Amino acid sequence: MYKVCLPPMLLALLMGCGPAPESSADKETAVKSDKAASASQRPVIYQMMTRLFGNKQSHNQAWGSVAQNGVGKFADINDKALAQIKALGANYVWYTGVPHHALVADYQAFGISLDDPDVIKGRAGSPYAVKDYYNVNPDLAEDPAKRLAEFDALIARTHAAGLKVMIDIVPNHVARKYESISKPAGVRDFGADDDTTQAYAKNNNFYYIPGQAFAVPDGVQPLGGEAHPLIDGRFDENPAKWTGNGARSAKPGADDWYETVKINFGVRPDGSYDFPALPADYADQSCQAHLAFWQDKDLPDSWHKFRDIALYWTARGVDGFRYDMAQMVPVEFWSYLNCSIKEVNPDALLLSEIYIPEQYRDYIHLGKMDYLYDKVGTYDALRAIVEGKAGTEVLPELFNGMADIHSHMLMFLENHDEQRIASPEFAGDPRKALPAMVVSSLVTGGANLLYFGQEVGEAGAGDAGFGKASRTTIFDYWGVPAHQRWMNNGAFDGGLLSKEERALRDFYRDLLNLAANEPALQGEFADLHLANQTTPGYNNQLYSFARFTEEHAMLVVANFSALDSQSVELSIPRGVIAAMGLTNGEYALTNSLGTGEVSSLHVQQGEGRVHLALAPLASVAFKLR
Repeated sequence: MYKVCLPPMLLALLMGCGPAPESSADKETAVKSDKAASASQRPVIYQMMTRLFGNKQSHNQAWGSVAQNGVGKFADINDKALAQIKALGANYVWYTGVPHHALVADYQAFGISLDDPDVIKGRAGSPYAVKDYYNVNPDLAEDPAKRLAEFDALIARTHAAGLKVMIDIVPNHVARKYESISKPAGVRDFGADDDTTQAYAKNNNFYYIPGQAFAVPDGVQPLGGEAHPLIDGRFDENPAKWTGNGARSAKPGADDWYETVKINFGVRPDGSYDFPALPADYADQSCQAHLAFWQDKDLPDSWHKFRDIALYWTARGVDGFRYDMAQMVPVEFWSYLNCSIKEVNPDALLLSEIYIPEQYRDYIHLGKMDYLYDKVGTYDALRAIVEGKAGTEVLPELFNGMADIHSHMLMFLENHDEQRIASPEFAGDPRKALPAMVVSSLVTGGANLLYFGQEVGEAGAGDAGFGKASRTTIFDYWGVPAHQRWMNNGAFDGGLLSKEERALRDFYRDLLNLAANEPALQGEFADLHLANQTTPGYNNQLYSFARFTEEHAMLVVANFSALDSQSVELSIPRGVIAAMGLTNGEYALTNSLGTGEVSSLHVQQGEGRVHLALAPLASVAFKLR
C-alpha cells in the first residue's frame, strides 16, 4: 500500500485497496520474448524539425517569409540545447530536413539555381523533395557558402554531448528539379544519363511519359496566391516523369506528390523486377552473406547512387538514417543498401517508415532494417484508446501478434506526420496521452521517438500556409509556441514554461530516461491484462504488463481513464512469477515514475498480488529488483 505525489498537472496516484480477487493460478498468461533486443542502451530518438527548432521569432504569419516568421539555424542548436535533449533521455537526434531540398528563396549568389514555386509545397519547401543529396539546406546556415561545414560542426557538437546523429534519406523520390552542385568528382546526377525516349529502362533513374510534357496540377496555388516572378502555372519538364507517389499522368493531381519524381529501382511498370530476387533463406543470413550475394549482380544504377549517398553521410559522421516511405522501394534494395552501410558502420541505426504490417518481417530480416514505424498497430491502438474509441482489451492480441519482432519496432505518439496530442483533433489535452506514452515507451524492447515540443504539450495550432493546424508545419517558416517557451530566447532552460508545462516535461524526462536505461525493458514481456479480466476493480481502462530479465524485473500499470480512479488488487499469475524466478514471500517495489514511492508484491502459493489505486491518467512502473 502506498501513496504517490506526482505534480498536480499529472495527477496523484492515491492509496487504496480493492477486494481480494479470485485465484489466478489457472489463468494463462503468455510470456513473450524477442531475442533480437540489444543489451546496450535502448534508442530514444529526439526528432526535431531543424528549421523550426531554434527559431526565436513568433510572428507566425500564414505563408510568412524568413524575414517575417524567422528560421532556425544549425548554430542555434548549441551545447546547452543538446545537453537538455540528452537530459530528457534521448541518445539520438534525428535532424529532420537537413539534405538540401527545393524551397522558395534566392541563393543564386551561392551557385544554387532557383526553384519554381509551382512545384514546391509551402514557402520553406518539403524536406522530402531533396534537390541536392550532397549538401544541406542553405536556410539552416548562418553563411550559406559554408553550410556543409556548419552541419559538420553540429555533428561534432552532437557527438560531444553524448548523442548520435540521424538524418533522412528518401530513396523513393527526389525534387522535381534535382540538381546537385556539390556532388563529388565522378558522381552523376539522377537522370543525367537516362534514355528519356523510354518509359522504363533498367538503368534509368526515373520513369518517363514519352511525348508528353509535365503540366502543373489544377488547384495548386503557390504561396497562397502571392505574386512571384516564377509563378506562371508552368514547369519545364519534357518528357514528363512519373510523380513521387507513383502517379503516371503528365498532369498529376493536386493531392499527388507533384513536387517530386519517382526513382526507378529496377521495378518495371508492370511491377516485375529487373534484378534477382533475394532467396528467402537469406532472412537468416548475415549482412556479409547479403553483400556476397549482390557482389556479382548487374544492379540498377539507382541502387549504386543511393549507396554512395548513404556512405557519403556515414563518412561525415552521421550515425543513422530514417528512410522515408521505405515500403515503396523493393526489399532487395534495402538488403544491398543497409548491408553496405553496416559494413562501414556496424552500429548504424537504420529506421524505416512503413505502414504494411504484412511486410514487416521481410523488411527486418531480408531488408536488414533495425527498426520499423509501429503506426499501424501500437500508435493506432493507443490513439483510439485515448480518444475513447476503444478500450485496452485491444492491446494483448496486438502485442502477442508482434512478439517475435517487438524489439524492432519504433514506438511513438507524435512525429511530423501525425497530429499533435494536444490538438483538438487528437486529445485536446497533453495529459490524456500520458498513460499511452507510458505503455508505448515501456512495452517493447525496441526504440522510442519523441517529437520536439511534445514534451511541453505543443498543440500545433495555427494556419501556417501550406501546413495546416494540428500538425506542426514541415512546409513553412514558423515559430512553435510551447517549444519557444522552453527555449526561452536561446537559454534552453524552460524559463517561460507554465507550471503545468514544466511538470509535463519532467514526466517525459523521467519516463524516457527509464525507457533508455532500465535493463528489465530489454528482457521478456508478459501481458497481465488478460489474467486480470475477472479481478475485482480491474477493467478495460487499465493496462498492465511485466518486463524482466534474470536480474531485473518491472511491473507496469496504466490507467487510461481521465475521469475515474481505479482500485485493484493486481494478480500476477503463477507462470509469470515462475518466469521471474520468484518464490513465496514479500518483495519490495519501487515506483520508477514520480517520486520513488514503495509498495510490495506478495507471493503466496506461487501467485502474486499487488494492492494499488490509480488516480485518473496515472501510471506506475514498479521496479522489483
